[in-house]
Amino acid sequence: QVQLVESGGGLVQAGGSLRLSCAASGRPFSSHAMGWFRQAPGKEREFVAAITLNGDITDYSDSEKGRFTISRDNAKNTVYLQMNSLKPEDPAVYYCARHWRAYTTVVRTPTSYDYWGQGTQVTVSS
Repeated sequence: QVQLVESGGGLVQAGGSLRLSCAASGRPFSSHAMGWFRQAPGKEREFVAAITLNGDITDYSDSEKGRFTISRDNAKNTVYLQMNSLKPEDPAVYYCARHWRAYTTVVRTPTSYDYWGQGTQVTVSS
């Protein structure tokens, strides 16, 4: 089993920043790509960002490119999402997830991830 615990969400003004963290425990973390997704009320879960096991490749959805940065610290079993220039359309529950297969590249499809955290709420005030 893998446990993923997100933290760092909260209320921020438009244009502000937040840094989300996802701490992993249980099975190996460092051999798997990791992803961040978000889900707003009434909408499907959508891809935000992903990172390979050693951080050499990252991928972002078009709306987040240039504003968000995904990173990881394998020594701490933690993946991060730095979110800058937050917009009114960014509020959602943000989830981190582990790709089901070790030693793969970044993937955007939620069904390719087998372990998920409980999510952390991000709210942006205008």
